[in-house]
Amino acid sequence: MNVLIVQGLLLTFFLVVILMPLYIKLLKRLRFGKRISVDGPHSHMIKEGTPTTGGLLIIGVVLAVALALNLVDAATFAPLATLVLVGALGAADDYLNVRTGRGIRVREKLVWLTVLSVYIAFEIQQTYAITAITVPFLGPVSVAPIIFVVFAAGAITGASNGVNLTDGLDGLAGGTLIFAFVAYMIIAMLNVPNQTNLAILCALLIGGLLGFLWFNVHPAQIIMGDAGSLSFGATLAVTALITGQILSDGRLIDTPWPAALGRVTPTMSR
Repeated sequence: MNVLIVQGLLLTFFLVVILMPLYIKLLKRLRFGKRISVDGPHSHMIKEGTPTTGGLLIIGVVLAVALALNLVDAATFAPLATLVLVGALGAADDYLNVRTGRGIRVREKLVWLTVLSVYIAFEIQQTYAITAITVPFLGPVSVAPIIFVVFAAGAITGASNGVNLTDGLDGLAGGTLIFAFVAYMIIAMLNVPNQTNLAILCALLIGGLLGFLWFNVHPAQIIMGDAGSLSFGATLAVTALITGQILSDGRLIDTPWPAALGRVTPTMSR
């Protein structure tokens, strides 16, 4: 195992654990607390006023450590860009929710998320020159680039919203994401050295999420918010797509942990 995987995980964990109390105090001072809809379950009203956008601190820590470790390469650019772009959309929604009680309208948020997903999917397709996807029980199926972009954008949008839905219970979204990123970290490690940096990035996310869970278990002191749930869900989908890549010679390597969103087969020159 690459030593940076362990070091990176521990570093983001301790940074989040150290910084989160200060972040929570700042949010309370700014009265930046979650607004709960009166139409929702009565049991959720207890979360009214709980500091939100905890995911924003995780993103900041992960980005800072990733840049410090010089992890930006072909395998990590798309996940890092996803964290920033979708995280910004989620942060804007959190801000409007706190200040106005409504947030970005659902349709508008879906449109923006779809636009970002299409852009990210296009970048993945261009980076890996993807010509096929593997369909369960059918095997590799050749597809035009636009078909892959549509497929990938749908996966990114769906995963982002899926994680967002799990953020209603204390510790649920963070705990689920940790298990998922552990799986994809292992997948990326199997492709060493081509995806070593991607495995390290997964470790950074795992460490940050573990640190966040320290404050998010019941009763939660802080909520992940859309800044975290939307961006981490989208990043999970992007990681799943990229771990189906072989960056060296275009050959597909069979592994015991198939990517949950299907393998993608690139055509690349040696």
